[in-house]
Amino acid sequence: MNNYSSMTIKKLHPLPVEKIKILQQKSLLYRRTIVQMIYRAKAGHTGGSLSCVDILNVLYNHIMNITPENFTEVNRDHYIHSKGHSVEALYAVLADKGFFPIKLLDHLEKHSSDFIGHPTRSVLGIEQNTGALGHGLSVAVGMALAAKRDGKTHRVFVMLSDGECDEGSTWEPILFAPQHKLDNLIAIVDYNKIQSLGTVKEVMDLDPFADKWRAFGWAVCEIDGHNLVEVEEALSRVPFEEGRPSCVIAHTVKGKGVSFMENKLLWHYRTPQGEEYEAALTELKKEK
Repeated sequence: MNNYSSMTIKKLHPLPVEKIKILQQKSLLYRRTIVQMIYRAKAGHTGGSLSCVDILNVLYNHIMNITPENFTEVNRDHYIHSKGHSVEALYAVLADKGFFPIKLLDHLEKHSSDFIGHPTRSVLGIEQNTGALGHGLSVAVGMALAAKRDGKTHRVFVMLSDGECDEGSTWEPILFAPQHKLDNLIAIVDYNKIQSLGTVKEVMDLDPFADKWRAFGWAVCEIDGHNLVEVEEALSRVPFEEGRPSCVIAHTVKGKGVSFMENKLLWHYRTPQGEEYEAALTELKKEK
């Protein structure tokens, strides 16, 4: 159990052990893919991709109705990757889900490639160009409001970084969404507590973080963002309250899965090379 002050959410029908095992294996696969593509590209955001990938794993494999086959349809779930600098995690999951061949990940950051360091709609499975932090939630709010007004039943999920919650442009849609009762909107914050130039506490202390979202009118749940069972239990119960948008604050670890990267500011931008790369892959070959 964690020590987070959390809304109590327990799923009536928890995931079977064999499905949890599959999710664990997927997370390990995705982490290897992230490290490998960043190594080949010699560019990327390693730490933030490793911190959010467990959440993406659960979203795409158990929660959201998004597939390559229904992607052109309107009335299916939508996902905005607002923390666009961690696009490598999203690429790894989309490739596994069949949106494009995994070999295309070898083209990350290559000349004329669509696989650049931030999401672009040129890649199948990407909903919105993002990366200018502080704008993804506004896009998601607009999509959720349009769905309500059009009588659609789909949901809009958006993942934010904790660093982009420094932006005033993030707090405007936080204020707007409850006013319009957007209970089809789910914001997930990858709260790894390290941003580009320092810890969140040093740069712009967000605490009491969950209470701020609640004060703005959101239904909030705090979870361990690496506990796949907790992640699935929380996301399977949205909306947490009828008539309110849902916020999941996922407490995560920057660089999760590679011991020498974990909780290290250095690995916000750093790419593994040489012995670091070999050591990272060795750790990620082990069954957890």
